[in-house]
Amino acid sequence: MTRDTDDRQQGTDFEDARHRLDDSEAFGDMRNTPYYEDAVYPSFSDDEYERRYRITREKMADRGLDALVVPGGPYHWSHGGAMLWLTGHWNWHSMVEYVVVPLEGDPALVYSFGGTHAEAVRQAVYPEDVRPSQSGAFGDVVCDILADRDCADGQVGIAKADWKFDDYPPVNHVETIRDTLTDGSVDLVTDFFHELMYRKSDEEVEYHRKAGELCVDALYAIRDRAEPGVTEKELEAAAASAALEGGGQIDFLIIGSTPMDDPAQVFGNPRPSQRELAAGDIILNELAIGYEGYTAQIGAPICVGEPTDQVREMFDEITLPGYKRMAAELEPGNDLEAIKEAGEFFRDNGYQSRPTHLHGIDLVSNSPHVGPDHIRAYDYEQSLQPGAVVMLEPNPITDDGLLGQFYGHTYVITDDGAERLTDCPHELLVAEW
Repeated sequence: MTRDTDDRQQGTDFEDARHRLDDSEAFGDMRNTPYYEDAVYPSFSDDEYERRYRITREKMADRGLDALVVPGGPYHWSHGGAMLWLTGHWNWHSMVEYVVVPLEGDPALVYSFGGTHAEAVRQAVYPEDVRPSQSGAFGDVVCDILADRDCADGQVGIAKADWKFDDYPPVNHVETIRDTLTDGSVDLVTDFFHELMYRKSDEEVEYHRKAGELCVDALYAIRDRAEPGVTEKELEAAAASAALEGGGQIDFLIIGSTPMDDPAQVFGNPRPSQRELAAGDIILNELAIGYEGYTAQIGAPICVGEPTDQVREMFDEITLPGYKRMAAELEPGNDLEAIKEAGEFFRDNGYQSRPTHLHGIDLVSNSPHVGPDHIRAYDYEQSLQPGAVVMLEPNPITDDGLLGQFYGHTYVITDDGAERLTDCPHELLVAEW
């Protein structure tokens, strides 16, 4: 992206701040420094961001909004949410940060920190106007931006921070905005961004594709690290290292283990433990790796040594065949019902499964959701659309409820089929040492 530093918003210019960096006010709001000017960040094209703002503003106009306050958040289900989509910024350390989108005029990002933190962010994100929160006064800074954009007496919408659990920004932020904008109208808006984000552009698919490659690297790193005496936490570290080495971020690393001949686990451990592996264990996992916030997911059982007959037969006769039946239904225009029906294979063969067989990915896990007994999806995504990214993840479980085999890969729906973004052989993995 290109930027003109002379056009940045007014703060304390570096020439006025450089000799008093021990002054909190000068340090916290300094701009136009030489810091991080040689930093290198992946970025979407200006045309891609302009596309996103165009379709956002079209929907704002349809809803009669003069401005939209768009939060991010550290939640598992958002990974930066629409703030990331509109700015390229995400931050696990802040409860909520914001991008303010006026119907007309430039957007502005409200970042939690000032000083050198903010200067680094200014080099990495799309909006040129990046403002610190003034030690957590997010609502006040949002109102300042709305006033600067002549939106303070208009219709202002506040979008969700988390679309899965319907979470909005903190009540004190919302109340500050409402109490300040007494001549305007402030309302919470529903179901805004998923519709704009679930079908990906070619540039976005490339980010998901990179995330898919990192998922494969992380999965194989677990296999290669696994041997008796290694803990689940050490497997987690191996997966994380592989992802970070490739320029990725961790969304989640679910890793658990249990003896193959006396199993007591149907899904990996969301909190990998200090349990030490033993010969004859099976490692169950689900990994989600992001590249600039765009995630892919993968999971495949890993045997510590030769698989038992039960584990091998379950994988060869149930897990993989059932998965492939559902994968064959990943075609543009196919109704989600076809995937649900394909998943009946497990019950037909005497197995149960976790309630999720497939879910969508806009940035991370999101709608649609397909399980053995349900389909939850918006009307516009009841059939598979080109550009949609989905995670196919059946998890058959033995009838006694003691052994499961999660097996999942990420796909993008294309004009004539589906491309698997986590490209590796379909196989039961075996760790050797």
